[in-house]
Amino acid sequence: MLQSILNFVETTGIARLFETDGWWKTLVMIGLSFVLIYFAIVKKYEPLLLLPIAIGMLLTNLPGAGLFHLEMWIDETGTMKVAESIKMVLNKGGFLDLLYIGVKLGIYPCIIFMGIGAMTDFAPLISNPKSLLIGAGAQLGVFVAFSGALISGVFSLAEAASIGIIGGADGPTAILVTKTLAPSLLGAIAIAAYSYMALIPMIQPTFMRLLTTKKERMIRMSTLRQVSKTEKILFPIIVTAVVGLIIPDALALIGCLMFGNLLNVCGVTERLSKTAQNELMNIVTIFLGISVGATASAENFLRLETLLIIGLGLVAFAISTCGGLITAKVMNWISGGKINPLIGSAGVSAVPMAARVAQLEGQKADPSNFLLMHAMGPNVAGVIGSAVAAGVFLSMFVR
Repeated sequence: MLQSILNFVETTGIARLFETDGWWKTLVMIGLSFVLIYFAIVKKYEPLLLLPIAIGMLLTNLPGAGLFHLEMWIDETGTMKVAESIKMVLNKGGFLDLLYIGVKLGIYPCIIFMGIGAMTDFAPLISNPKSLLIGAGAQLGVFVAFSGALISGVFSLAEAASIGIIGGADGPTAILVTKTLAPSLLGAIAIAAYSYMALIPMIQPTFMRLLTTKKERMIRMSTLRQVSKTEKILFPIIVTAVVGLIIPDALALIGCLMFGNLLNVCGVTERLSKTAQNELMNIVTIFLGISVGATASAENFLRLETLLIIGLGLVAFAISTCGGLITAKVMNWISGGKINPLIGSAGVSAVPMAARVAQLEGQKADPSNFLLMHAMGPNVAGVIGSAVAAGVFLSMFVR
């Protein structure tokens, strides 16, 4: 009986926690997961994804459970053949290993983009195609952070590309690029990307006020023209074809984004559109968050590289915001003062939060001004721009 009790004690997580010298790292990660849970529930920072990520982090760091095995996905070279990894997972993988297959195969980010497309109105972008220029300008932070990561000498080309994509403020895109180019950094990059997305209302206003004058913030833009149903239907089809012909590596994301939007605007697939927006997207969001969080194990997360990623991610996001604002200011000058530069901040990919921030800042200068629909054009363009940037990186480093 005594031996049975001893055997039980030896199998507890508490006993296994102190079997290694890195036990304190495990406690730090468990504490960090509690912090993320607090931010998700109490502060409501991107709770739909931050909470699953936090729970995945907690589950993977509780000793002895064996729910996730990073060594099945990453070898000493930093990656592993997908077929080999899946074979090991099916034979002896844990629960989170099985869910991670959807991340590794790029399934979850694409399905989420399908849901985003179904929920997004592209009419402001169709009505004002010049918004594409602002969305492109807001990708500046992606390439600045990419360059900074390379200059640091700590990261490889592929890892630098994964870090740079944080500047697009698009979590699914960052995950898709990182799972391919730098899977060992997935936890840190995903947490950084979604954290900065959640902090948009606190980060962006400072740069918006710094780079614009009150007079510019008070500019009233003319009403957007009405977009016909035919235009709404043709737009996703044409964008899919054009992007597929020019940057095939971006087609998975862009194709799903446009397909989701087509389901919404065509008028004959309402049930499919609602499924993509709600049930399907909600299910995949849970799977994506919890499996990505599982990659943030103590030995993989608590490194100097993680701090650099978080810092470079903040720089990327800030530069992207500034890039959008500066592009909008130039367009305002060219147009003779007809464009409110605040909509440039919405050029990052966080839909529709960045557009709402532009609207709120505009109303602080002029309470009767309404910028939301004008800001949605650059916001949607930012989604397309970040996916294209991801395709460029993938085409450069995956062959």
